[in-house]
Amino acid sequence: MSGLCGWFSREPGALPILDMAAPLHGGNGAPPRCAAHSLGAVALAGAALPGLYHEDGLLIAYWGERPDALARLWRSHGAKACAALSGQFAFALLDEQRAEALLAVDRCATRPLYYQMVGRTLLFASHSEALARHPGAGREIDPQAIFDYLYLQALPATRTLYSGQRRLAPGECLHLRAGRAERLRYWRMRFTEHALDAAPQAGLLDALSCAADACVGAAADTGHSSGATAVLLGGGAASVALAGLLQRHTGAPLATVAVGFAPGAEPALEPASGAARRLGSRHRALLVGARDLVEAVPLLAAAGDGPCGDPAAFALFAAAQAARADGATHLAGAQGAAQLFGGGRRFGALARPGRYERLPGALRQLAIAPVLYRLAARLPGVFARLRERIELSLAPLPARLRRANPLPAYGLDALFEPAFLELVDPDAPAALQEALWWGAQARSGANRQVELELQLDLPCRVLPAFAGACAAAGIDPLHPYLNDAVVAASARLAPAHKLDAGRRKLFAALLRELAPGCSAYGTAAPRMPLGRWLQADARLRALACDSLNDLARRRILRRDFLDLLLSRRLPLDPELHGQTVWLLMMLEQWFVRQRHDGCAHGSRRATVAPLVMS
Repeated sequence: MSGLCGWFSREPGALPILDMAAPLHGGNGAPPRCAAHSLGAVALAGAALPGLYHEDGLLIAYWGERPDALARLWRSHGAKACAALSGQFAFALLDEQRAEALLAVDRCATRPLYYQMVGRTLLFASHSEALARHPGAGREIDPQAIFDYLYLQALPATRTLYSGQRRLAPGECLHLRAGRAERLRYWRMRFTEHALDAAPQAGLLDALSCAADACVGAAADTGHSSGATAVLLGGGAASVALAGLLQRHTGAPLATVAVGFAPGAEPALEPASGAARRLGSRHRALLVGARDLVEAVPLLAAAGDGPCGDPAAFALFAAAQAARADGATHLAGAQGAAQLFGGGRRFGALARPGRYERLPGALRQLAIAPVLYRLAARLPGVFARLRERIELSLAPLPARLRRANPLPAYGLDALFEPAFLELVDPDAPAALQEALWWGAQARSGANRQVELELQLDLPCRVLPAFAGACAAAGIDPLHPYLNDAVVAASARLAPAHKLDAGRRKLFAALLRELAPGCSAYGTAAPRMPLGRWLQADARLRALACDSLNDLARRRILRRDFLDLLLSRRLPLDPELHGQTVWLLMMLEQWFVRQRHDGCAHGSRRATVAPLVMS
């Protein structure tokens, strides 16, 4: 896996940089490059450009671009240099003369960076496994991180499963000086709330052209032709527009791939196949099933820095495998498009205004609400439930997210072991969502939703799933929609362009320019029918039962809840409870791959009867 790692310390004694760097390697298996001075050491693997800089006591490992410009900016502006950087990167800068260190990630945290303070020593790595290999880092599991993972279906941007380890959030840097580490937010999204651009697709097209140039350059930097990049057609207009634009820039037939779930997925794959025919791309349509998932789960668990909370990683892994089999070295996807332009499926349904909100305000306040509230007080039942739904629809998005989250609906006391629940703050993940919502530099709900997606869902769930899937398949991911120019174009859009009708019109105009004849292509990506597969496939059912049975022995979750989940709840609602089974199964699989016993309070394995799915 590509990335960087290292340490910075004023304490004497050599630290094992080669041991930390053991998980890192280049795309061709090349060992990492290392450099050191009296205060620190770094290792860098997989960077195509000369990402190591060592001159006049300044040591830089830059995973992304050339480090020369960063060295000049650091000498003249110090930690403020981060605000002048662009592109997708993660870097570590160790200054021997100033006795200072600076770590940073790009505006969307497309390349992660973990760190930990151990006494007066700063440890850092692009992968949690590399950091955990240092003897001072420790491998104790953070119970709060487990709870947050199950609540948010992802690890928050600043947490890892290891206590003491932290991760830089999008647009953040860590500045260490005088023995004190300070996290700084060097960039944040600033939205234009009253944009009046009559043709917003023109600005978006220019921004995507910059992103396409960066994609072509990424393939060239690794010594491969531009044809070594494949595009994942994920089921929406954004991916088709990306394929059309890349094909225009390369001037050659592009490789595209789409994934569907057997059985009965052929109709869902037809829109992607039709778009590929109109584009003239070399297209592969894959059908994957439960047996493929059984083989993929261990690979996905081993490739990720934490448990994979997004079932979409399976389809991404299948697409990455197919792209590599066809000779591609990079897989480009539309990750980030839904989050930037208001099309995120997780939050979109809750943020979309209901019919009641579309009524005139005077009619709601003076006529409907008073009558409804009086009826709800006198006639509980239907009117009371209707009043509750209206009140929820008028609440801000964080309140709706809290109400819709399945974890509290299960009942925390019925879900978790009492000893585990005493170690966590159950309100912490919901409080994080609220803080991100109200802290956005925006007034409209549409832009606040974009900020929430960019700070939480994108870096914590979407990008780790894509990165883990590509790492498991041995291919590099590309994120054209997270190019700085595209992010800036999203910030300039009026909120109306990020709502359903506005977004459809925006991408329809973009498709007419980039992929003529594909303007009607806008279907949603198919969802993996995990719940139905669990009931129909014996091997997958055995894998899930074994995983949850082993998880029950870690004394985190109550065994009776796990038994009830598999035997009774899953058949009633396969989609909802299948997602819960996935979260728990991948958590246990991650523990197994890391050879970890679990939380401190649950390290002693209990003897319990095995779980059985009826």
